[in-house]
Amino acid sequence: MDIKQLIYLCNLERERHFGRAAEASFVSQPTLSMRLKNLERELGLSLINRSNNFDGFTAEGERVLTWAREIVSVYQGLKLEVESLKHGVNGTLRIGVVPQCSISLPKLLKAVQERYPQLDYRIAVLSADQLLEALNSHTVDAGIGFFELSTLRELHFQAELLADEGVELVFHPHHFPALEQAEALTIAQLKDLPLCLAEPTRYFRRYLDNHFRDAGLQPRVILETTSVFQLLQAVEVGLGCMIAPVGHLLESNLQQLARRKLDIPPMSRHAALVVAEPGRASPLAQHFFDELRRHLSQ
Repeated sequence: MDIKQLIYLCNLERERHFGRAAEASFVSQPTLSMRLKNLERELGLSLINRSNNFDGFTAEGERVLTWAREIVSVYQGLKLEVESLKHGVNGTLRIGVVPQCSISLPKLLKAVQERYPQLDYRIAVLSADQLLEALNSHTVDAGIGFFELSTLRELHFQAELLADEGVELVFHPHHFPALEQAEALTIAQLKDLPLCLAEPTRYFRRYLDNHFRDAGLQPRVILETTSVFQLLQAVEVGLGCMIAPVGHLLESNLQQLARRKLDIPPMSRHAALVVAEPGRASPLAQHFFDELRRHLSQ
């Protein structure tokens, strides 16, 4: 058994396709298949369900995958640690982020860049449940999203809770002049407004839908999308109004737009920056987490 075989196995889990897994591993498909068959022979176990195409992993394969993810994560962490010892903190950090969290990620990354200018980022936009799975399977190094505090404790994650400053309605005052008032809106006052919201699979949208339902309201949702960019454009042209956590958008995103606080109970989950527990987080993730914790404390 060698580390490349375990990397190929993890790539196959991620890609769910032999050809794409081979491309991700920078080898030919026959080479990848041969190395994985050698691994099965060495272990004396069938790891992969094979038909004409990839058909998932066997029960034994799932158990081996759990170890493979851990070993590959440690191996990649070791490589990054060696690089950081030679050249300082550098490399690519994989971040999973939930849309419409209560802080602007690029603003945080800019703060980290001042300390670690050679650090690069690959950002995946995920649902809250997908983010938790990605953190557990080590397919992302850090996550910013909504979490149950009990889950963070059970999984021994390092977590920095992000400030919850409430929720606001974002609108264009030219198209919705009647909304330009100082007092907070009640959820009942949104009844007849055209709303531009995230898709119902997103945690923030489910949170809003629960409160609409509790209030006995059926909101008029004129646009649904997973793209925050599309939501903002819809607001800018006056198609509708957007509901967002305070702090999620930069001031520059709101130059022609107005905001009004929404009187709504807080979310049951907490927005947090999360990495694996000390010793299991990759060196890049730990440096990133420590620097952001220092920045947020100031």
